[in-house]
Formats: sequence, structure tokens, C-alpha cells
Amino acid sequence: MADPSKTEKATPKRRTEARKQGQVAKSIDLNGAVILSAGLVGIMMLGPKIVSGAGSAMTAIFEQISNPSTANTAAGLHSLEQIALHTILTTVAPIGGMCVAAAFVVNVAQVRFRPTPAAIKPNFKKISPIAGAKNLFGPRLLFEGAKSLTKVAVVAAVVALALLPDLTNLGASIDTTPVALGKMIASGAYGIAERAAAAYLLIGILDLIYQKRKLEKSLKMTKQEVKEEAKQQNTPPEVRMAIRRRQMQAARARMMAAVPKADVVVTNPTHFAVALSYDGSHPAPVVIAKGQDLVAKQIRRIAEENKVPIVPDPPLARSLHASVEIGQMIPAELYAAVAQVLAFVYRMAGRRRAAA
Repeated sequence: MADPSKTEKATPKRRTEARKQGQVAKSIDLNGAVILSAGLVGIMMLGPKIVSGAGSAMTAIFEQISNPSTANTAAGLHSLEQIALHTILTTVAPIGGMCVAAAFVVNVAQVRFRPTPAAIKPNFKKISPIAGAKNLFGPRLLFEGAKSLTKVAVVAAVVALALLPDLTNLGASIDTTPVALGKMIASGAYGIAERAAAAYLLIGILDLIYQKRKLEKSLKMTKQEVKEEAKQQNTPPEVRMAIRRRQMQAARARMMAAVPKADVVVTNPTHFAVALSYDGSHPAPVVIAKGQDLVAKQIRRIAEENKVPIVPDPPLARSLHASVEIGQMIPAELYAAVAQVLAFVYRMAGRRRAAA
């Protein structure tokens, strides 16, 4: 269900961002209709050549098979392969090439040739069982099912209207020669295919219009979103940089305030520092602060002032700094290394308590 608060048309920036994410209006039905039409045109243009080529190939193959002493040799098999390959390349391959070219042209015509790498990145949300269940059993299933049934019904009706008048002519073809009968059947088949392709093409055009309207509806924005975007665009770059700088300073201050709560700080020992906390509320320790060079020096200073254990472990410090963001749990491959560090810290703390 659409958000009733989204009443404004999408701004150019919103459209550009959607395009980068691969959100474009494209009709799969129009693609199929154009490819079908291209294949049909190819068959009509190359039909006689296909028939003659296939006939010549069958004659040559049967002549060669009729002589087992030649056909059963390596040279004979190679000759059969050459005949089959030559027939495919001269009859079927041109039609396949026309279909591939038509597919490329219709896709470019719909969305323009602007590759979007973000659209092909793995997105595990797309294979989520919950999201899949919603698509399977939601209203979208009913709509897509009704649309598919309508397409089949329209094409079937067009084909039936083209086929029924020809049924009355079958009785008059009793004394027709095989060649004339073949031409008559081919002509009827071409007529039916043309009408079906035209109906499918019309459905594809209507589907493209629907997809464009659907995309426009999904890109609509609220009035507040439009105001915020206009405010960001009208803000001078210097002001935006100052805002980002203050935001980074505030985030760093919050990070430094969390260092005294850490259980251990793993260091490089001078270039990297990563503060870990493990309070039992998470399955694994959490990175609450990290930094390098001057930031790492400040983390170590705050840790020393608050008597937080500092453990030099260069490989572990580099791995944690590179692979874990602040607020995230450590990955499973670092469990053992971090567990050893925490065990060492807990043993040292226990010895100090016992000595006291």
C-alpha cells in the first residue's frame, strides 16, 4: 500500500539515486514481444534457405550413413559434424543473432545504456525467506497471476480468431499437392504468428506504460523530504563540510567516552588501538572504539588513565581495525584470538585481586 504522505513528484536527485540502484521502468513482456517478432521476421526472411539447407544437410548425411565403412571412421564422423555445424551456422545462427540484437536494442531503448554496478551487487535481502513469502502470498501474487492469465487469454483469443476461418478451408485441400499444401499451411502459420506477435507487442507496450507509472509512484516523496533535499542543495559546500566536521567530532567524542567502559584495548602497539567490551549481553565482544595514529594514542591514554588493560597484539589489532566497525561484534574467525586476550586479562586481574 502506498504511503499517503508521499504526494510530491520525485526530484532529479531522487531519480538519479534510484537509477544508480537499478530502479528503472522496464517491461519483460515488451522484451519478449520484440524478440518474438524478430525471430518471426527472421524465419519469414530465411525460411526458404532454412528448408533448402536442412534438406541438403539431410541428403548429405543419409548418403554418408548409407556407407557404413565410411561413416564409422573418424573422418566420416568429422564430416558429419561439419555438415551439421555448417547447417546450423547458415540457417539457425542468423535468426539467433537477430533475436540477440533485438533483445539488446529493446533493453537499451527502455532504460538507456547506463550500467549500474550497484544493481548487480549481492543483496541477501532479496533471498530472504520472509520477503519471499510476502511476495508469494501477498497481493502482488494475485495481481501478477491475473496479469498473466489476461495475457494468455488475449493472445489465445487473437490466435483463435485467426485460426477458425482457416478450418473451413481444410476440406477444400483434399486434392492439393504436397508442395501446395505445405505453402498453404506455412501461410496460415505465418498469419497466426503475426497476429499473436502483434497482440503480444501491444501487451508489452501497455505493460511498459504500467511499469513507468508504478516506478513514478514508488519514487514519490513527502513534502518534508523535498524540503530537506532543497535545503541540502542550497547549503554552501563550506557549511556542509563544517557540519560534517562537527558530526565527526561529536562521534569521536562519544567513542572516547566509551573507552573507560572497555574490558581491554588491543594495540599495534603504536599505530592501531581497538577497545573491546564484553558484558554478556551479546554473544561476542563488541568493538566500542578504534583508531590509528593520533586517535589510537588518545585511546591508549584514556585507557591508561582509567586503568583499562592494554594488550599489544599487532596482527589482532590490525584485523579488528580493518574488519569490524564501531558497535559491531567481532567476526567468528577472530573469536579464538580475542578469547585468548580476554582470558589473559581476566587472569591478570584475578592475580592482582589475590595479591591485594
